[in-house]
Amino acid sequence: MGQRRNLFRLPFQLFRRKEQPDAPVPEAVSLAEVPAPEELDIAMTPAPEEEPLYNAIPTREAKYQIGQIVKHRLFDFRGVIFDVDPVFSNTDEWYEAIPEEVRPKKDQPYYHLFAENDRTHYVAYVSEQNLTPDDSTAQIAHPDIAKLFERTEQGYVLKPAQRN
Repeated sequence: MGQRRNLFRLPFQLFRRKEQPDAPVPEAVSLAEVPAPEELDIAMTPAPEEEPLYNAIPTREAKYQIGQIVKHRLFDFRGVIFDVDPVFSNTDEWYEAIPEEVRPKKDQPYYHLFAENDRTHYVAYVSEQNLTPDDSTAQIAHPDIAKLFERTEQGYVLKPAQRN
C-alpha cells in the first residue's frame, strides 16, 4: 500500500517548483540613459512583406448588392441579385459554352439573378463586367422573389429569415 501511495505522489514531485537561489535583481534604467534609434549603429531595414498564404482567397469587393435590380449589358434581360460569388464558381462546361469573343474573365464577382425578359423568367449567372444598374421603376415579376425578398420603398430587402 505504501508503494501505491508513492506512485500517486511521483507526478506531483516531478512538476513541483524547485526553489531558485536568490538572483541579483537588475537595476532600473532611466529612459534618459537609453540612446535614440538614430544614435545606434545598426542598419534600419524595413520589415519583410508577408507572403500570401498558398490557399488565400482573393479579396474583391462586389460592385452590386443583394436585392439590387440590374440589367445585362449585352442581352435584353434584367433581374434582382440574390447571391454573389467573389470569383467564378460554376462548371467549366458552363464557362466554355460562352462564345470566346464575349467570354468574361473568371477572376471577378459573379451574380445570381432572378431574371426576366419579355418572354420568360429564369435564374441567371452573370459576371460583374456584364451588369449595369437598372434605374427603371418597373418591378421584376419573377415568382421566386417573394420567397427571399420583401418589396419596400427602398427596393428588394431580404426577409429576416434569409439574412446571415
